Amino acid sequence: MSYQDELRPWAVYRCRVSGNLCVARYRTRGDAYAYLSILRTNNPDGVYEVVFDKEPAEVQ
Repeated sequence: MSYQDELRPWAVYRCRVSGNLCVARYRTRGDAYAYLSILRTNNPDGVYEVVFDKEPAEVQ
């Protein structure tokens, strides 16, 4: 995970049978849910999820 991704842990994913696609990343949960509502309005047939996408630190 890059440094930019660490700054934006909230991600909006489009869920598909072929695989999930990260659509956008945000710093706050509220921003992610606001964008999710826009996506659902523009594409009601799409399945989207907001997740906290933070990889755990490696244990040494």
